[in-house]
Amino acid sequence: MTRTLPPHLLYGGDYNPEQWPESVWADDVRLMREAGVNILCVGIFSWAKLQPSEKRFDFGWLDRVLDLLAANDISVCLATATASPPPWLSKKHPAILPVTSDGIVLQVGSRQQYSPSSAIYRRYAAALVTRIANRYRKHPAVVAWHLNNEYACHLHECHSEASTVAFRQWLRAKYKTLAALNAAWGTAFWSQLYGHWEEIFTPRRAPYHTNPTQCLDFKRFTSDAFLELYKMEAAILRKATPHLPLTTNFMGFFKPLDYRAWAAELDFIAWDSYPDPVDEASARHTGAAGHDLMRSLKPERPFVLMEQATSAVNWRPTNSPKRPGLMRLGSLQTVARGGDGVMFFQWRASKAGAEKFHSGLIQHIPPEQSRVFAEVKALGAELKKLTPVVGSLVRNKVAIVVDWHAWWAVETESKPGRIDYAAWAQSLHGWFYEKNIGVDFVHPDADLTGFNLVVAPALYLLTIKSAANLDSFVARGGTLLATYFTGIVDENEHVVLGGYPALLRKTLGLWVEEWAPYPDGRTNEIKFTRSRQTHACSQWCDLLHLESASAIATYSKDFFAGRPAITKNNHGQGTAYYLGTKLDSAGLDQLLTEISRQADVSAPLAAPAGVEITQRESASGKFIFALNYHDSPVKIPLGKIRGKNLITGDSVSKYLKLAPLDVAVVAVES
Repeated sequence: MTRTLPPHLLYGGDYNPEQWPESVWADDVRLMREAGVNILCVGIFSWAKLQPSEKRFDFGWLDRVLDLLAANDISVCLATATASPPPWLSKKHPAILPVTSDGIVLQVGSRQQYSPSSAIYRRYAAALVTRIANRYRKHPAVVAWHLNNEYACHLHECHSEASTVAFRQWLRAKYKTLAALNAAWGTAFWSQLYGHWEEIFTPRRAPYHTNPTQCLDFKRFTSDAFLELYKMEAAILRKATPHLPLTTNFMGFFKPLDYRAWAAELDFIAWDSYPDPVDEASARHTGAAGHDLMRSLKPERPFVLMEQATSAVNWRPTNSPKRPGLMRLGSLQTVARGGDGVMFFQWRASKAGAEKFHSGLIQHIPPEQSRVFAEVKALGAELKKLTPVVGSLVRNKVAIVVDWHAWWAVETESKPGRIDYAAWAQSLHGWFYEKNIGVDFVHPDADLTGFNLVVAPALYLLTIKSAANLDSFVARGGTLLATYFTGIVDENEHVVLGGYPALLRKTLGLWVEEWAPYPDGRTNEIKFTRSRQTHACSQWCDLLHLESASAIATYSKDFFAGRPAITKNNHGQGTAYYLGTKLDSAGLDQLLTEISRQADVSAPLAAPAGVEITQRESASGKFIFALNYHDSPVKIPLGKIRGKNLITGDSVSKYLKLAPLDVAVVAVES
């Protein structure tokens, strides 16, 4: 069954009426209608309000809220309220509380104070979700379900007794025998051989480096443990409301959970984006990269931005506001990159509690005096004009490989040097972003037939299947760029022997003898063989041996001066490049410009720097988005493109003119 959302751009945010007297609710709804709000997430942190004690439930207030919203044509993504157990539950069952790797029990007073493996927590959560599902399964306001909230956001892992037992069960299901586990974990090293399952614990604080495969498996287990919570709630909701879509809110490049494994369980992807407006250029790229990652998890269905801030947040050391115009730009960037929903945390800024200084659609001042609310109303009116883009998709020719298992593995202890996996992937994405070349993020096992260029940054952990997929992509005519520290270990964190990267040695036409990681502040230099241009490099230098590949750049310094730094290999009908170091921005620009030309990838439109161009497509046509981040107007040549600017209603041809901090959405004439 296809579970769909309403056929318009979603606009709204989290609504927490339980924080306010009932006398405020009618005014809330009046202001929501004034702002163009059409959907709200309700009840996310309301467990204690819904169930004040073990035997007592109170749904009357929620009934009245949902009835009020339904009467005013405002839809609800109803939450299951399981993100924060009430204090009475922890008092009655302290075993549900999570434990850190140091053995510290985390207490009540914040949120997410539960072990994901606690059978007691699961039992009470399931009972609550069942009551909510049965009570509201036919309510006219409810159009979707919001399960829990930001799973693992603050509690990345748990080492309680329940988690320890569950970890052992997970390992037994995976390995079947201790012999298989010992082989996979390499327990012959440091006398770690296990003779009984009960000898195995979660990787707690130890005298020195912990077994890396144990740590990797614990990351996998933890992601699965939280996913089991989601699936438990999902099963209840699907039974009660098979027609309603389910989701939870992801958090972009969030390391603890393998979102790619989770995505299949969600009917649509939703996520929370909070880039820091202090650095506006960095913030807009951070938002773009997050949107691209989230969209790529379910590329055949638009995503929803579930949370963002209208202005300032409350949790950074310094919480700067978004200056006028930036909230609109960030919101429309969501739509430009494949989103069909723009939502915020939260409707009304809290009066009390830890997030009372987090901005809302309604601030602490009267709305008529608030420049934020004026922008909220203006955005709501604009989004209504963009209804034609609903359901359209983003199609790209460039993919960056991101694999959570490789991320977990490369950042465990005891490596030759430090690699920030997500930052490296986002840095490479940044070059394409600045050039307005669209990018998807893919798993190394993904179907790559639609892409011209695939970039694999530091794909340290590589399976036989993934290596074969990348090799086949190149052999069929694709262009691959792999970077340093790729293809070093298998799924068990065992080095694949035969010369790094053994599984891609033929594809890349080279092998790596050793590495020279550099400390901060130390640099080398590379020289491109054809242009003779030189550029600085840092962080890491692979010492390469050529087989069928040729060097397109060499190192200029250190004991390996003159040896290959960047290579190119013709393999089958395609080309595989290898980058053995981290280039400065000019060097990376030179390399990626050459590779992009080779792969025949380009932007939908040529535009000045600081103007973001994207394209969405549907059966009815194409939509080009142009976002001007400058404080001055820009003029963009359209070539043969003609169409209508959906925001202004004007016809456009030859040139597209944008005011400072302005946006255009062009419905292209066929």
